Amino acid sequence: MAAATTMTTKGQVTVPREIRDRLGLKSGDKMAFTMLSDGTVVMRPKTRRLADLAGSLTRPGQPKVAIRDMNPFKATAAAKRMKRPAR
Repeated sequence: MAAATTMTTKGQVTVPREIRDRLGLKSGDKMAFTMLSDGTVVMRPKTRRLADLAGSLTRPGQPKVAIRDMNPFKATAAAKRMKRPAR
């Protein structure tokens, strides 16, 4: 998919609608730009929702922690259930 846009004097560009729709971008979303060694620029959506990160920090065999157990007053109970493996 190719689309063209024009840069303003302030260095701003509008991401074409077909690209925004395909990436699911909404007003206020952040994007990350990376320049590769060959001069190619890669733009990726940088917005992450908490639900998108679910499970990304668990270790194999370690139980998952429920949101309700993330309450500071319940941290002690959650810590007891999540006994860390010996290193």
